[in-house]
Amino acid sequence: MPNLLPDYILNTAHAMADAARAVILPYFRRHDLVADNKLASGFDPVTEADRAAEKAMREILANARPEDGILGEEFGEIAGQSGYRWVLDPIDGTRGFISGTPTWGVLIALEQMDHGPVLGMIDQPYIGERFWGGLGFAQMSGPHGNGALQVRGTKSLCDATIFTTFPEVGSALEARAFHAVAERARLTRYGMDCYAYALLAAGQIDLVIEAGLNAYDIQGPIAVIQAAGGVITDWTGGAAHMGGRVVAAATPELHAEALSILKEVTQE
Repeated sequence: MPNLLPDYILNTAHAMADAARAVILPYFRRHDLVADNKLASGFDPVTEADRAAEKAMREILANARPEDGILGEEFGEIAGQSGYRWVLDPIDGTRGFISGTPTWGVLIALEQMDHGPVLGMIDQPYIGERFWGGLGFAQMSGPHGNGALQVRGTKSLCDATIFTTFPEVGSALEARAFHAVAERARLTRYGMDCYAYALLAAGQIDLVIEAGLNAYDIQGPIAVIQAAGGVITDWTGGAAHMGGRVVAAATPELHAEALSILKEVTQE
């Protein structure tokens, strides 16, 4: 494939994250921001910031990587000819975004079709932190310094800090499975959206379990966590890059312990 040079690909991802930051931040914590609901029943918000950020990233790809496909949350899929596809979530955590919390993020991944992501990026524009991994990279940058990403070595659930975005997790069965794991953990926290995966890659927490995800919710985090030395699969231990039920862990031992509980509950 032409131009699959790590520095070139990474620079493209950084350019997209920079462009998304520039268009999103003027909308954040604006009192007149309008959130449209994408659901007939329930609440799944989208704002002009989501749409503007994805458009900005797509414009960069049209110039830098026109041969690649694109899958974005707001504007769907464009087929490519290269065998690679960029998977974009302009604002992962729009509920947090419209609530003023700085835990949402821009998610970018480059996926080798049928094989999963080869590069991922999690960017938090308001805090100014960026995490990226894959193609030989596992790094973060931020206002308090730059450094390598490395998961921590927690091997037992009783010592682990576990995150999920919503306490209800997904279905009633999925919620029961999550809480069966969480009740054995040292500490359980909620509501961090994609930032929880960044914290796992940075060695701050140990486990993230979620359900009901789409490909654009998880491909960026997959590449970042794997590059930092972590393990991330679906709840059966299979590939997670198409979304659904996801478990991300700092170590293989912790992953195996959580997976055993999840399987036991969901197969009852």
